[in-house]
Amino acid sequence: MTEIKDKVVAITGASSGIGEATALLLAERGAKVVLGARGTDRLAAVAARIETAGGEVAHLRTDVRSRADVAGLVGLATERYGRLDVLVSNAGAMPISPLDELRVEDWEEMVDVNLKGVLYGIAAALPVFRAQGFGHFVNTASTSAHRIVPSQSVYSGTKMAVRAVSEGLRQEAGGKLRVTIISPGMTMTEFAGGMRRPEARAKLTEMVEGIAMPPDAVARGIAFAIEQPADIDVGEIVVRPTAQS
Repeated sequence: MTEIKDKVVAITGASSGIGEATALLLAERGAKVVLGARGTDRLAAVAARIETAGGEVAHLRTDVRSRADVAGLVGLATERYGRLDVLVSNAGAMPISPLDELRVEDWEEMVDVNLKGVLYGIAAALPVFRAQGFGHFVNTASTSAHRIVPSQSVYSGTKMAVRAVSEGLRQEAGGKLRVTIISPGMTMTEFAGGMRRPEARAKLTEMVEGIAMPPDAVARGIAFAIEQPADIDVGEIVVRPTAQS
């Protein structure tokens, strides 16, 4: 807990699911959290819960498809608290479908949110971390980056790219910056609601209801990586339900 207390942590996709769970857990452990998401009402509700519990929090509407928005979130952290210790790039999109359906707009959304959103986070935070001489990137990938199944090829491709970019960043970062990939398996999130295909939405909903783990499980993995001493870098954590194949 002492390694998390008073750290300034910015989190994208913080209004629900893994992002919300991470914000609540880190704030409970004494971090100052800076929250970004597209849904302003839900974002404000998460921030209010943290404030009510006595935590320190700031929030800003953030669409990770916008480089300016991501830069604004990082800027809010540094302006409010004087530094940024950790950036959790967690926002994600998963409108999966067979390639034959040619849902090009969905492909673009996954590239823009899952991959470019992480790159925009790096572009915003890396200069800050270099100037400070410390900093920690936590980038959300997926078990889909380790195992490809039909209908998920584009989603898997974006998450594989997140792993590749993150590993490259780790190798370039030197001895003062840390980079962690968090690869969740089936998690109780709202990804199914974003699917355009009713049959795919129904199938994923059934799977989630059957074996999915709570977002808190992933949040604990993120907290574990953050709480390590500065000279320890947890490269990747894969967290999945025991029942997931």
